Amino acid sequence: MVMKKTSDYESDLELLRSNAVAAGIVALGYFQRDIKSWTKDNASPVTEADFLVDRLLYENLLSARPDYGWLSEESADDLIRLEKLRCFVIDPIDGTRAFMRGNDCWSISLAIVENGEAVAGVIYAPARNEVYYAAKGYGAFINGEKITMGQKDDDALIITAPLAVHKELELAGLNYIHGPELPSLAYRLVQVATGTIDVAISRRGAQDWDIAAADIILSECGYDIEDVCVGKPKYNKKEIRHGALAVFSDVSIKEPIYEALVKIYGCPKADENLEETNE
Repeated sequence: MVMKKTSDYESDLELLRSNAVAAGIVALGYFQRDIKSWTKDNASPVTEADFLVDRLLYENLLSARPDYGWLSEESADDLIRLEKLRCFVIDPIDGTRAFMRGNDCWSISLAIVENGEAVAGVIYAPARNEVYYAAKGYGAFINGEKITMGQKDDDALIITAPLAVHKELELAGLNYIHGPELPSLAYRLVQVATGTIDVAISRRGAQDWDIAAADIILSECGYDIEDVCVGKPKYNKKEIRHGALAVFSDVSIKEPIYEALVKIYGCPKADENLEETNE
């Protein structure tokens, strides 16, 4: 099987970046306004902005790469993607609840995966004017500057996690600070790379589009997203949901956190469906 060269990944990345900007312009036109919304079968919300951004990206990206598969939160899943070497993995608006509340922490998350691995990704937070991007072998950047670990003012450990995880970690006696609430999971995960937080955690049930773009950005910074049940996530499989996830700036604290996540969420059996995160 012929693999793509790094230069090809960079070309894919530029395609994602340009379309993330276009999608952000559309989304901002509906931000902090009275917009139509609906409730999906899994009880999560979706807005007219989600659908419009999804359609824009579908038309633009697949017209440029018609041989790629397509997987998006707001599109019907066409399993023909499983036959494709490469696949777009898209979350038109990650953090829809935040978007609807007028909270600026929402993002547009775009990735390309190849053989189960994220190879190019963009996370664009239009209301914060922040764009994170990376391609395999190319490095990771924010607003044109290479991402480097931020320097904190002290050594206090900062963890962003669901409330149930915080309670378990406190019972275990772990000394740390609760990190900021960041409704966009993709945006939350990449904050480990910037040094804003030390550990980012997601409950069981995140899906490919929630994490693929963050995965390649973190990977190019030397960090790994891990599913506590199976290790590094694989993408564009028939099952697109994942177990509880964590990414660490310091792996020395991994053991107590993994113990807490397995205790709270468990690990699914091979034939068990994972529940939605609703994040």
